[in-house]
Amino acid sequence: MDQPKVERMLRLMKYLSSNVNYTIKELGDKLEMSPRTVYRYLDTFKSAGFAVVKLYGDVYKLGKMPREAVELEKLIYFSEEEAYLVNSLIDQLVPTNSLKANLKEKLSAIYRSTSIADYVCGKSNAAAVEALGEAIQERRCAKLLGYESGNSHTVRDRLVEPFDFSVNYEDVWALDLEDGRNKTFKISRIAEVEVLDSEWEREDEHHKAETDVFRMTGDGRIPVVLRMSLMAKNLLTEEYPMAARDLKADGGDWILDTGVCSLQGVGRFVSGLMGEVKVEKGDELKSWLREYFARATEQRTI
Repeated sequence: MDQPKVERMLRLMKYLSSNVNYTIKELGDKLEMSPRTVYRYLDTFKSAGFAVVKLYGDVYKLGKMPREAVELEKLIYFSEEEAYLVNSLIDQLVPTNSLKANLKEKLSAIYRSTSIADYVCGKSNAAAVEALGEAIQERRCAKLLGYESGNSHTVRDRLVEPFDFSVNYEDVWALDLEDGRNKTFKISRIAEVEVLDSEWEREDEHHKAETDVFRMTGDGRIPVVLRMSLMAKNLLTEEYPMAARDLKADGGDWILDTGVCSLQGVGRFVSGLMGEVKVEKGDELKSWLREYFARATEQRTI
């Protein structure tokens, strides 16, 4: 479908979802198309799973999509990190570039803040995504078989109440019934998903936690200030584009002043660039690093 057609369909959807009732002729006049074409677009919406409701005469409204239908926001929605990266790339265009203002305007009009989802990032994840989607839709528990944890370095089954996907379908949000915490589980680390007959019992506890610039999640923020070399700063922004918002230049160095949800993300970054990064603020991070290097030294001597 070409861009003008997509634009007209999106505008038609906006009119059909507004508080104003339009006749087919009025819609055609607004969109510069024939009534016959408007009807054809309505049929397209119906075939896509939308509820097109006839109010009276030739006045139609767009109802809510059924639960089993694809969520539109997951088709035309940027994650916060993706949106920031796209805006940064647009900002690099010279001010005189005629497309710059247009691109900014279109992004702000279409995306509230945030993801173009890739749906399933890899064929190997498709079965897991399908099973988890079934569990979410039917509000049932699931067992993540052979889950490889990057935190505990274990491979074991996890009993969870899955309730949502990340917008790129790389992770699933779920309540871990073992420790009662809401977590993201990487779908690529799940060997297999078993959907259980038991229904959710703790839905009121489901919630998504915050995500920091190192893509770690949690319910609180730990303040951290890092002084970095130019090389470390470049590596940071290439790996974690959102960190650029919390960066400022200081002489020949760069300062990252941010809050982290977990010490693991920032800790791994700092530990891999010793000599290029100094922790200027963050006693908890310093303790984490001391313990990390002590464990690493002990393992090497065994």
